[in-house]
Amino acid sequence: MRETTRVAIIGAGPAGITLANLLQRNGIETVVLEVRGRSYVEERQRAGVLDHYGGRIFEEAGLAGEVLAGVPDQTLLEIRTDGEPRFLDLRALSGGRSSRMVPQQLLVRRLLATYLAGGGDLRFEALDVALHDLDGDTPRVTYRDPDGTEHEIACAYVAGCDGFHGVSRRSIPEEALATYTFDHGIGWYTVLADSPAPSYPLFAVSEHGLAAHFPRGPRASRFYLQYRAGDDPRKWPDEDTWQQLRLRLGSPDLAGTITDREIVEMRSFVVEPMEFGRLFLVGDAAHIITPLGAKGMNLAVSDAHMLAEALIGAERGGDRSALAGYSAACLRRTWDYQEFSRWFSEMLHDAGDDTDAGPFRRRLARARMDRLFSSPPAAAAFADMMAGTTY
Repeated sequence: MRETTRVAIIGAGPAGITLANLLQRNGIETVVLEVRGRSYVEERQRAGVLDHYGGRIFEEAGLAGEVLAGVPDQTLLEIRTDGEPRFLDLRALSGGRSSRMVPQQLLVRRLLATYLAGGGDLRFEALDVALHDLDGDTPRVTYRDPDGTEHEIACAYVAGCDGFHGVSRRSIPEEALATYTFDHGIGWYTVLADSPAPSYPLFAVSEHGLAAHFPRGPRASRFYLQYRAGDDPRKWPDEDTWQQLRLRLGSPDLAGTITDREIVEMRSFVVEPMEFGRLFLVGDAAHIITPLGAKGMNLAVSDAHMLAEALIGAERGGDRSALAGYSAACLRRTWDYQEFSRWFSEMLHDAGDDTDAGPFRRRLARARMDRLFSSPPAAAAFADMMAGTTY
């Protein structure tokens, strides 16, 4: 089956479905291909914070009602140090710019529904996706549907929004990309649990190691625990996990039912440029970032916004200058957020258990963290990055 569209979008995660909605709102025809089934895409548990800049993207596109309704603002952040609660008022420190607590599955579910309600063409379980003629004027995408029918879609542009393991980046010749990787040498164990959510996002630093507690609904929580390399905490009995959480968070009554557990890879990855011919990489297909600072989903949304604006300019007015500058503009924010996430990660992890960091680095990290609560300019700079940057 041979078909045509203007933009073929590979992947229906936060990057792909955001791009699809932004283009749909501007009358640009798209087809979205997703290798997974709809239930998997809608229920996959991931990030939970949309920064102020990300929220502005949906507001300016007229999607706030569909996407952000009922979503609470993030105002305070608690960094509990050796059991002592300390708070940063992120909204006040950033001049009124607040982030929103939006679990990824809620954001994706709402965007999927909005795109489909507007007549969008979204195809789940698209198998054996392959990209062709990317350096020509009419690239093609082929795939096989669940019934075994082979499809070919000719398009003007391809948006690779299919993540780190997807086909999009692998379709670019290796010599055309510069790749940057970094292993942070930190282990993070995360569990989702039916347990009362905290009033505010919480990081806890102590000699026992780092822990974190984030809301995922009124009666659901996401917990994080630092662990040592070589261990596999997924094999811990549930009570051992709760014991570590109570100890590190300083919450002796903490309890609940664990419903999901994962290991988080604390690594960074960036490729340059984020394009090849008529293929443009978006989100995790081009960069991976550690969870500290909650920038992974926000980078995906901002990439999608940058590409949507560039494609709208090219399609409506024939102006391709923004497309030519797409990669450079996205990479500027990407490296800015990578640096912030690394800075935040070093501070929190080195300030706790000094077995790995050593006593000197531990004291440096404590000084850095104390400065957030004693220096208004330092606190404002931190809150500014948490709220999101615009360029």
